[in-house]
Amino acid sequence: MGTEDQKTTGPDRLRDMLCTAVELKLQPRLKRDLPTLCDEIGLPSAPDDRELTKREYIRRRLEKLSQDDQVRDVAARFAIRYPVREYDKTYEIEELLWEAREPYVSQRVRRELASTLDGVEIFSDSVGFLSALSKLFVLDPDDDLLWNERNSLEWKIRQHVIRNPEDWSVCRFFQEVGALNCSSERFRRLIEALAGHEARPDATSQRSFVECANSGLAPHGFELTETGEDDGYPVFSFVRPGDPARRRPKNLIFASPKKPDLRFRDAVDNDIEIVSGEAKVLVYDELIRGALVWRDLQDWWARRERIEEPALAKRSLYQRLLSSLPQASPPQRLLFETFFKHFGRRVPDLPALLPEVWLHYDPKTVRERGKEALLRQRMDYLMLLPAGVRVVLEVDGQHHYSSNGRAAPQRYGDLVRADRELKLCGYDVYRFGACELQGDAGERLVVSFFDLLFRKHGIV
Repeated sequence: MGTEDQKTTGPDRLRDMLCTAVELKLQPRLKRDLPTLCDEIGLPSAPDDRELTKREYIRRRLEKLSQDDQVRDVAARFAIRYPVREYDKTYEIEELLWEAREPYVSQRVRRELASTLDGVEIFSDSVGFLSALSKLFVLDPDDDLLWNERNSLEWKIRQHVIRNPEDWSVCRFFQEVGALNCSSERFRRLIEALAGHEARPDATSQRSFVECANSGLAPHGFELTETGEDDGYPVFSFVRPGDPARRRPKNLIFASPKKPDLRFRDAVDNDIEIVSGEAKVLVYDELIRGALVWRDLQDWWARRERIEEPALAKRSLYQRLLSSLPQASPPQRLLFETFFKHFGRRVPDLPALLPEVWLHYDPKTVRERGKEALLRQRMDYLMLLPAGVRVVLEVDGQHHYSSNGRAAPQRYGDLVRADRELKLCGYDVYRFGACELQGDAGERLVVSFFDLLFRKHGIV
């Protein structure tokens, strides 16, 4: 890295890389398409001056990126819209986005894991193996003017890993693709992909690979652990044992805007009993394996309510959840209703959008508990995605940052402190301003958000 690069801070490097990538990717497109393409990646709006050239229009919108978190948000959207397999410069953007993600995986761990895996079949389906690699590494550069098939990484992998697996050790393979020096996040995703059903569509083979990999990871405090299921195959995540983001949920208490009256019927088995107002709160107490999709929730509801007709059970559950949303928050209702209107028949296979979920539960009131009271006891929405990912959605009205029409710094401070605590516990938190979720523009925002969220996490 040169002297000038060393003087550039992380956020500035990301901004520079993003601006370069956006210009190169969008400038060849038709001028009439640029506003939509810029909107897709979340660039701030700018006057649509017809006299501007394409480059000037793109730069004007890029210049309006004012804050580091705004740059990161646009960069993340760009990486989802133009993944590595479609645009090689996305690799560098992802590396800057992922460089500080925990847990850190040292070169020593990577090399010792490679030694452990030597002699083990690292894939069983070559097509799926290459497909998985293309999502993480640049196999064929877009801008190689002197391109020669034999110089491409894909050709080398086909020749030395697929056709002649004895040519390269696993360490040499890691070195050639860039896995020894890439971000820890990318390395973890590579190992998860090697354990995944795309590279080895056989559950027995998956578990055999995981067992071998864990023998090399365990001495360093890591493991591949089963966190879900995808199309009948187990899903494994590269984690530190005990990572709170990967723990399986035990109880979901939701669809209740008011604090429920409950108690532990059996504290040993974690069994919960609703003492009063049972009709006003739902408790999902079945085993959750990774993601919780609408189909599972609907089946549970049908059994709970003894509804034999699936269509009737689906409508009944929808109405029950909708009724739990506060009447005084139309934006919160718009988000929920738009989700169903947009995804339609695809809803049963998507993660359930659980409203009014109780994160903390304290039998005492805030007044009784005092300064030790838990913040944000209830979440507006919770989604449990594959690989143990937990997504919290919050719709912020004026009361979140003001009191009696005046700014309330203490209230806002409590809000961001609670956000920090949630993130440290492994939750991804996304906030919407109530003013954003209004009318047609609000619906378009919701649709764009969920499309990007699901693409980010590989949910089709």
